Amino acid sequence: MTDILVDRPTPNVARVTINRPDARNAINGAVASALEQAVIQTEADDEVRCVILTGSGDRAFCAGADLKEISAGRIGDLVTRNGGFAGFVRAPRQKPWIAAVNGVALAGGTEIVLSCDMSVVSDDAKLGLPEVKRGLAALASGLFRLPRALPRAIALELIATGEPISATRAHALGLVNRVVSKSDVAAEALALAELIAANAPIAVRESLVIARDAYNRPEEELEAAAAAMGKRLALTEDYKEGPRAFIEKRAPRWTGR
Repeated sequence: MTDILVDRPTPNVARVTINRPDARNAINGAVASALEQAVIQTEADDEVRCVILTGSGDRAFCAGADLKEISAGRIGDLVTRNGGFAGFVRAPRQKPWIAAVNGVALAGGTEIVLSCDMSVVSDDAKLGLPEVKRGLAALASGLFRLPRALPRAIALELIATGEPISATRAHALGLVNRVVSKSDVAAEALALAELIAANAPIAVRESLVIARDAYNRPEEELEAAAAAMGKRLALTEDYKEGPRAFIEKRAPRWTGR
């Protein structure tokens, strides 16, 4: 069985699937290595404008680290040099990634969701960081990304208690983008990806560079970075194509150049 599957549901959208359904798509060394390669592959493909990340089966998106691997002393295998945990949470990515959460996403699974740009979640899903219940800690970005994504008191409660949060409450708090029935997760994630892929790819990628850094840098630095990005954008063919298509009353033909 291939631990990571990559397919192309539409010409400009790639889908990456963690394929260990019998283990609730828990992360082992093989998954981490293959997921890192899938990131590299999709980021390098000029035809891909958006990527969906999901889990195989209908039980779990990802149950986090495979505790059998940790118990066997192989925790280092779950981390790659460039990608961090699962080969993903620190992986350099320019393109937008959408988590299609088709079941529970706990511990490292939640950290993977937090590492994506957007998420579509099944209404029966649960998210959380239960590491403290096992004497562990959410070291794969959860300890700092969750407090950035939620009100401080809520995030601290979830981290300290290890209790999960329902999809409905996660949506109400702004942690996830959309909550749908399990049978609709794949289609809803693809619809969101196609909305993104219909836009100018360079403009999307460059805009996300600034937006992702919004909490990390002072406003003056962000203004300077945005101004520099605007100058680069003005030199692209797509910058001219957008207004031209509007004037000619037709759909733009993006080249990504």
